[in-house]
Amino acid sequence: MNVVEHLMERGDKLLDKTFLLNASKIGYLLREPTWTPFETWVSMQGKVCVVTGANSGLGRVVTTRLAGLGARVYLLCRDEERGKQARFDIINSTQNLDVFLEIVDVSDSESIRDFVDRFTAKETRIDVLINNAGVFNTSRETTDSGLEVTFATNTLGPFLLTNLLMPALRRSEAARVINVSSAAMYFAKLNLDDPQFQRRPYIGPLAYAESKRAEVELTHVWSERLQGSTVAVHAMHPGWADTPSAWGAVPSLAAPMRPLLRTPEQGADTLL
Repeated sequence: MNVVEHLMERGDKLLDKTFLLNASKIGYLLREPTWTPFETWVSMQGKVCVVTGANSGLGRVVTTRLAGLGARVYLLCRDEERGKQARFDIINSTQNLDVFLEIVDVSDSESIRDFVDRFTAKETRIDVLINNAGVFNTSRETTDSGLEVTFATNTLGPFLLTNLLMPALRRSEAARVINVSSAAMYFAKLNLDDPQFQRRPYIGPLAYAESKRAEVELTHVWSERLQGSTVAVHAMHPGWADTPSAWGAVPSLAAPMRPLLRTPEQGADTLL
């Protein structure tokens, strides 16, 4: 290791200890010069990719980049109009016609099951599943089936979708499941006693953080279950990225922090 590499490693470790600085745009920009653009050596031609929450934020960036690399991409979106616009824009910018829209509410188990039935009737395998859809509520809301929305969307939905798509993932030569967590998970412990805030006062940021912590713990469970298989499961967080799901519910907090927030493109880099 030369002197420059040694200093960079020392600086990287120091940056890791300053969590807020590390997760901000500053942490990204300090590391960016060391990365090789993956488009120069990666092709996704022929790969089948499924991305939830694909019409905005990190999901929009990821689906666009995957389509640009030649993948066949399924956009799972809750809002049909926004999903249609996203699909149109992605096809227009990448000239890849293999971009498909599926209307799916990740908080709704029946919506997930209906999608899986449609998908498996068309596709035999999945190479990449990205559980990106998320929600941040400031007050407690429930789904039609009575589940707390944050927990249903950020934790239960991704688990069910991954479970139902596992046969298709196993048919890939080297599949990847990537769970998009949040830096907020570092501020919460796993809560198995009251994950839906049925007995505790509802605190939006805490509910969000706990749901993301649970998603990471489930990533460990999947990894253990799938040891020796062709499916690998990862979790990542985008840092403090300026996305609608993370900051849309708290604009007053986002406004003063915006200069330090990563762009969706910067937040999606690790995921990509």
